[in-house]
Amino acid sequence: MIVWIIFVALILVFLALDLGVFNRNPHIISTKEASLWTAIWVTASFLFSGVIYWLYSGDIINNVDSLTPTDATLKYITGYLIEISLSVDNIFVIAVIFASFKIPLKYQHRVLFWGILGAIVFRAFMIFFGVVLIKQFSFTTYIFGAFLLFTAYKMMFSKEEKFQPKKSFIYRQIRKLIPITSHMQGEHFFIKMRHITAATPLFMALVIIEFTDILFAIDSVPAILAITSDPFLVFSSNIFAILGLRSMYFFLSNMLAKFYYLKFSLIAILSFVGVKLILMHYYTFPEWLSLSFIALSLLVGILVSLRLTKDIDTIKE
Repeated sequence: MIVWIIFVALILVFLALDLGVFNRNPHIISTKEASLWTAIWVTASFLFSGVIYWLYSGDIINNVDSLTPTDATLKYITGYLIEISLSVDNIFVIAVIFASFKIPLKYQHRVLFWGILGAIVFRAFMIFFGVVLIKQFSFTTYIFGAFLLFTAYKMMFSKEEKFQPKKSFIYRQIRKLIPITSHMQGEHFFIKMRHITAATPLFMALVIIEFTDILFAIDSVPAILAITSDPFLVFSSNIFAILGLRSMYFFLSNMLAKFYYLKFSLIAILSFVGVKLILMHYYTFPEWLSLSFIALSLLVGILVSLRLTKDIDTIKE
């Protein structure tokens, strides 16, 4: 239990420093700054695998699945790569939401900060219940696996519909409960207007980002549960992916079109982990195979995207 307390405490300390020190004053996140923080978070995430190895080398943490240090480390890295890859779709949606509500660049960090804080809480609950379901009811692996395969199928064959935040169910329901204004007053989520308090576009963007993250978590949590049902490995890999999402958004926001073909990597990864979940009780995939497949899928998707978009840009010129 002490490991969990220390881990969560460190996360809260960093988040407090982030909003209170590093980003105390609203400002536009430059590509250079975003690149630096993306590098820091990716490096920290992989360095944490060394902590995982140390924790699972002794009786420091409750090793519920009796994992070897090597297996635990590989599962953590594989889970982290899955979460990072599935976060790409989230970045696309966040960009659409910000554009729809015309959120100025200098206030986007604040919205993402509170969005990620909420995402951590919601993910913790979903992971807890997901682990409990798999531990108590073994047949849920078939349900999760089938759901991931269905998601991959939809991504492959369904027509892409442009997401319109202001026509979403959440926006329409909130509008019935509280007044909404199109005016902004700095980085405030609510402003006083005559005798009423109205929600600003910043608040609406925050709420819709929060709910879309929950929808994405419905895919990502079962996906990582295909790799491991160890609560600490699932939670820590999720948290590092979420914490790095902000800087990755600002780093990739101007280059989203260049990664179009990464969609097929996500389809391959979801299909793989879906099959893995369904076959979990009959065949155990080696850890190196899962990690290699996911890493290779991401690498191929990135390289193909960069190559093909480069060729298209060359033709246009």
